[in-house]
This record gives sequence, structure tokens and C-alpha cells, in this order.
Amino acid sequence: MSEPKSPTPTPAGDTYKGWVFKWTNYIKGYQRRWFVLSNGLLSYYRTQAEMGHTCRGTINLATAVISVDDACNFVISNGGAQTYHLKASSEVERQRWITALELAKAKAARMQAESDDSGDDFPSSSLSVGGGQGVGSQNSEVQSTLRTLGSKVEDLSTCNDLISKHGSALQRSLSELDSLRLTGEAGDKIRQVTERATLFRITSNAMINACRDFLALAQTHSKRWQKALQAEREQRVRLEEALEQLAKQHNHLERAFRGAAQAHAIVDNTGATGPRKGEASDEDDDNEFFDAMEEAPEFITVPADPQFHKRSSSNASGLNSDMCADDQSLNEEPLTMNQESPSQELVPLKKRRTRIPDKPNYSLNLWSIMKNCIGKDLSKIPMPVNFNEPISMLQRLSEDLEYHELLDKAAKCHSSLEQMCYVVAFCVSAYSTTVYRTGKPFNPLLGETFELDRQRESGYRSLCEQVSHHPPAAAHHAISERGWTLRQEITVASKFRGKYLSIMPLGTIHAIFEKSNNHYTWKKVTTTVHNIIVGKLWIDQSGEIDIVNHTTGDRCHLKFAPYSYFSRDVARKVTGVVMDKAGKAHYVLSGTWDEKMEFSRVMQSSRGGENGTEGKQKTVYQTLKARELWKRNPLP
Repeated sequence: MSEPKSPTPTPAGDTYKGWVFKWTNYIKGYQRRWFVLSNGLLSYYRTQAEMGHTCRGTINLATAVISVDDACNFVISNGGAQTYHLKASSEVERQRWITALELAKAKAARMQAESDDSGDDFPSSSLSVGGGQGVGSQNSEVQSTLRTLGSKVEDLSTCNDLISKHGSALQRSLSELDSLRLTGEAGDKIRQVTERATLFRITSNAMINACRDFLALAQTHSKRWQKALQAEREQRVRLEEALEQLAKQHNHLERAFRGAAQAHAIVDNTGATGPRKGEASDEDDDNEFFDAMEEAPEFITVPADPQFHKRSSSNASGLNSDMCADDQSLNEEPLTMNQESPSQELVPLKKRRTRIPDKPNYSLNLWSIMKNCIGKDLSKIPMPVNFNEPISMLQRLSEDLEYHELLDKAAKCHSSLEQMCYVVAFCVSAYSTTVYRTGKPFNPLLGETFELDRQRESGYRSLCEQVSHHPPAAAHHAISERGWTLRQEITVASKFRGKYLSIMPLGTIHAIFEKSNNHYTWKKVTTTVHNIIVGKLWIDQSGEIDIVNHTTGDRCHLKFAPYSYFSRDVARKVTGVVMDKAGKAHYVLSGTWDEKMEFSRVMQSSRGGENGTEGKQKTVYQTLKARELWKRNPLP
């Protein structure tokens, strides 16, 4: 050991070098080799001169086991393939190597774990769009700095553990020294205490150096980060100023464009075609229900006697006295507005498309996605994109206005009971296309809006906004030049029940007519999406709602019959009775929510002899001939 030895860095450094005796074989025994510890790898050479060209062996410390045999010997093994039996010149030298090897092993294990965890993250963060290469390089620099700081912190933690370990050993040695009597063993114990104190001092120095490196690195990068933050703030101010200038220019150009477009439209507006109405739809809503046996209807309608008006009974005369001038118009024609003169018709300013692209035919196994989501809210279930239809929920909600002419007719009615019939038809018409549309609209962003301007063609303008994200909620407001206003606030509660999906609406729809000041409110019924597990998806509407005129007290109880395999009634059936404030029936409505609705004027009502399913007597209504109130438009 008289040969000069190169200076060895502290164990907290990145590289450790020195001479160590390595066991070769039984003939030569231990031979001196030059060992280099760097980047989690322990390599050895015969001489220092071989470092540039010939490495005799390397072992990875990330998976290695380090054990101590006696005062100077220690063993490094990676599980059997490689095993180094090493011997240091002294116990102090051996402890220096053990400390350095433990630090390098901890660091190598951390680096391997980070590379495994972040293998999928860092490539994605380095992707840039447009001119984002600078941002990607800054992100990589920040990540590299954070990893370095984390490594230094782990070094401090490892050194702290070693200090605790050596401090405990030193304390035990001191205790043994105190318990000794003055014998010949005193000299040996004193030397042992001295060696352990030296080891403790070496480890403490390593921790101090690691702390110094960590502090210097943190101070250096702190200044750089402060400068970068200040530069980003200045750049943001410049961008805000530029954006403000662009907004002013955009507004100026938009005003100029509108003026030119209006002038052009006045000159050339004869070749446009009528607007195509959007597909009406309603936000799907549903709650849990079960198929039931056929249920008896709540009322029975029978045709009225043609000579009914000539009866002299008190009941008939009372009904005749209730009939007003508009009853005569009911016998002659359905509840319709007067035909507008051709001069009042609005010519649209632009052509609208007559078809949309076909839906892609992608196979979709919903059960594989939703089998682990039973009982969860729909907003918490991740869905594949091809399960959606390519519109926003705000646009889907605006499609309720497809049959806006029903509200136009209602605004012209003089009787609030007639008006109620049209409002009921409008309520049902919102579901006309849901039977064909099993796709889910995209969830809007918070604050997103959708505007539908049909003032020139149909006299109304609609605006929807997403006002809440969790839970999703939208506000809708539509106003018409033809005397009505519609508003609604819709949020949904949904559950996946396994075989079907339940979407339950929470919100109220308001319709207000200016001329009569009548204010109507109603809610949406529930919707069920069936065959989630297997089969073709299909949708059903079910439930009961009340449409109420808060001004006059008129009410219509509307029932959407759920689909039942055992029922003989027509599928998707809707029935309702329009009653005044006193509970007297005036109109009976019937039809299906996907095809049409009809109304019949009630001439007389009485309690029937048969009992309903719950022991109640059914009401029998004598009505005039049924007339069509609403019919679905052909699908585009």
C-alpha cells in the first residue's frame, strides 16, 4: 500500500475511485485492482492506465446486494451471475467504500424507477404544436432540474440513515468502554472507539458536502427561474395588448362586413330556398322501472251523438251554454292560425344543407366499457368517441324548437284551453327524433354557448349556455317576435343499471305568451336506453308530467306509457286530458311521441261502471271527432 493513491472524492460525489484487493483464485488469492464507481456502475481495471481502453468487469448496483464479512472484507453480488469478494486496506477504508456503494445503489434504483414510471409521460410532454419546441425544451429542463434536486434530497436521506447507524454503533462502543475495568482489553476497546468515531466523522462530512451541493444547486436555479418568470410576465402583457388591438380590428371588420352583406342581400335574395328545420330532440331522461302487465286506461273516449246539441236535458243544455264561438271553429277546422298572406312570408338569405354525412358504421361493445360502471353517474363514465353524435348538448337542446310553429299558433289563440293543447303538442314534439338517435351529444365546456338565429325565417332567436360543469347544467332562452318566450334550465342525474341506462332530468321549462300573459311550466319525462349489454340499442320515454297554466289554473296531465311486451296498445303512446281550474275536462289528447298527436273536444263526461286496476272508476268522455294537432316532419 506504499504506492501513491489518487485522491478519492467524498461518498456524496458522483464518482468514487481507489485501489481495492479483489479475490481472483486460490493460487493467486487477493490481487490489487483499480475500482471506479460511477453512475450506479462499479467497474475495475488492473491499472489506472487501462481505464481508457480495457475494462475487466462491471456490475450494476441497482440490483446488487452489498454485504460485510469482517473488519476489512465485503462482498458485492447481483444474484449469482457476478460476485466480487473485495478487501480494503483498513476498516476505515472499507467503510468509505460501503458508504459510497450504498449511496450509488440508492441513486441507481431511483433512476431506474423514474425511467419506468415516466416512460409514457415525457415523450408526450415533449410533443409541440406549431412553435412549441421552446416550451418543450423548457419543460425538459425543468424536469431534469427537479430530478437532480430530488436525487440530492435522497442523498441527504441516505446519509442521515448512515449517521444514525454509525452513531448507534459508536454509542454501544462507548458504553462497553465505560463498563470495562482497567485490564489489558482497555487498549483494544479504545482503538475500536477511535475507529468508529472516525467513521462517524467521515459520514458526517459526506452529509455536510451533500447539503452544500443541494444548497448551491437550489440557489443557482432559483435565480434562473426568477428571470424566466419575469420574462413570461412581460411576454403575457405584450400578448394581451396585441390581443386587444386584434379584437378592435375584428369588431371594425365585422361591422363593415354586416353592412355589405345586408346591402347585397337586398339586391339579390330571390334564389334562396326555405330553411330546413333541425331535428327536434330532447335531453334523454330516465329512471328505473319494470315491465308490467297491461294497465287499464284512466279514461275512455266515445264519439258524441251528432244530435247532441239538440238535447233538452239540463246536462246537455249546460254544456251548450259553455260552448263559445271558438267551438264552432273546432268543428270546421283544427286549431290552426289564419293563413298568412304571401307578402308576409320571409325569404331566407342563404341556402341550408339538405343532408348530413352518413354515420360511420363502427362496431361498439358498450358492455366491455360499462361492465365496471354499474351504479355510477353517467358523467363519471368514460365513453369512446364513436358513441357520441357530432353535436354539442347545447345544440341538441336547441332542437326542441324544431316545431316552433306550434307556439306561434298558440300565441294567436283566444282561449287558454286551446292554447294549452298547442303547448302540450310542443312538449311532446321535442321527443320526435329520439327514437332514432342513440348517440350521446358531447358535453359542453363550462361557459360554452350555442346560438340559433332564425329571426328572418321564423321570427325567433335562441341562446344556450353551459352554466355548470359538475353536475352538467345548461340554461336555454328563446324569444320570438310572434309573441312567445321559452326558457329552461336543465341538469340531469343518470345511473347505469346494468341492462339499461337511466337519465333523470332535473329542471323546469317555462313558456310565456305576451298577448294573454299566460305562463306555462312543465318538466321533462324520463328516458331509458335499453340493450346496453347485448342487442341493438333502443330508446323509450316513460313517466307522467303536469303542464300547468299559472295564470288561469288550467292543467293537463300527460302520461307517456312505458313499453311493455304484454301490452296491446300502440308503442310509444301518449295520452292526456286538458282541464280547467275547476277540474272539468275540455279536451282529450292522444297519439305517440314519435309520430303525431290528436285532440278531441269533450262534450260530456261520466263515471263508468268498470273498475280500474286500483279499484277506481274510469272516466268516460264523449268527444267530437279527433283532429290532428301535430305530425312529425319527415327525417332528412
